[in-house]
Amino acid sequence: YGIAAAQFQWTGFATNWVVPFGDIFMNLLKLIAVPLVLTSLVAGVASLSDFKKLSRMGSKTIGLYIATTAVAVTIGLLVVNVLQPGAQLPEATKAKLEAQFQANAADKAKGDSTEAARQRGPLQPLVDMVPDNFFGSASSNRNMLQLVFVSLLIGISLVQVSSEHRKPVLSLFEGMQAVVIKLVNMIMLMAPIGVFALITKTITSLAIGEDGQADLGQIGAVLGALGYYCIAVIIGLLLHISIVYLGLLKLLTPLKIPQFFKAIAPAQLLAFSTSSSGATLPVTMRQCKEKLGTSKETTSFVLPLGATINMDGTALYQAVAAVFIAQASGMSLDMGDQLTIVITAVLASIGTAAVPGAGIIMLVIILEAVGIPGEGIALILGVDRILDMLRTTTNVTGDAAVCAIIAHSEKQLHPPSE
Repeated sequence: YGIAAAQFQWTGFATNWVVPFGDIFMNLLKLIAVPLVLTSLVAGVASLSDFKKLSRMGSKTIGLYIATTAVAVTIGLLVVNVLQPGAQLPEATKAKLEAQFQANAADKAKGDSTEAARQRGPLQPLVDMVPDNFFGSASSNRNMLQLVFVSLLIGISLVQVSSEHRKPVLSLFEGMQAVVIKLVNMIMLMAPIGVFALITKTITSLAIGEDGQADLGQIGAVLGALGYYCIAVIIGLLLHISIVYLGLLKLLTPLKIPQFFKAIAPAQLLAFSTSSSGATLPVTMRQCKEKLGTSKETTSFVLPLGATINMDGTALYQAVAAVFIAQASGMSLDMGDQLTIVITAVLASIGTAAVPGAGIIMLVIILEAVGIPGEGIALILGVDRILDMLRTTTNVTGDAAVCAIIAHSEKQLHPPSE
């Protein structure tokens, strides 16, 4: 439609009657981000009251989940910086995209105040993570690291208090989390319309040349860059599965790789079709217990926790997407920005709900954390569904791999004889 609007001079209609629905969709994504992170993190951490009884298993599980997520983000950054899919765009197209996002970018990325803050000292980013006002940290999506810090503190504090005081507060946050997830589902019902409007806005602006006539060459350049972007994400996911998961399984368990994939294939297929780690959880638990031979105790602890905090595929995709959007918009991200992406993506993965579309909401947060306008996601929404299926499959594969590793370390892995 965006191409047709440019070709037949329908841009006025598109701007007045189509584009506003994209703006509404973006506002809804930003609206739900803070409550989603707050409720998910507090409920997720506070529900680990069994951590005292299962401190050894719990510390190993959480440590392994966080480590693999950090490696996933690093792999994503390496791949996108080597392939540079956004650099495939002509300078004229980058200039148009930068101009389109300029109103949002002006106050966010590379401002003098940001540079001054960075020059105050090497530990300033650590200082900036600790808010002096809770409501201030929750008032802006750009303060997401502060909100994550506060949420973790609240969750850890809830674990420390008596059961009598913990239960009502935990029930409150779990109830709020259920409401927020329902809101996410409702917002994602609007996704087809919102995505259509956002892509129309981007394509229409790119397809109009300086002479006011349609210039479809720039659209071809964008589609080509999107192809490179998809390849970058897929390469990153394959590298993460083959190097990290299979490497750890080979080193730390007696399982054979074909045996592992055969066992979890039904869970992978369901994850691919539903794009939801949460919906896949019952099948993942069944396959791990029956086909991999993990104990009920390990499976019941590791896999539900993984569906909550282990989002390696999502974190990797977010890193690639953030850098791609920056490259396509002509923005440069220094090492400090990319370190912020690592930290934010790892922590945000803990607060990402295991439902379709939650990754996009977290991507908006990561973009704004490094000064990239959230509206830039319009560039990638057209190909997001297939990548969502692939990254969810990666998430579930990681959950099963960690479950097998933890079970073997606890001497609770007994693979059935083939």
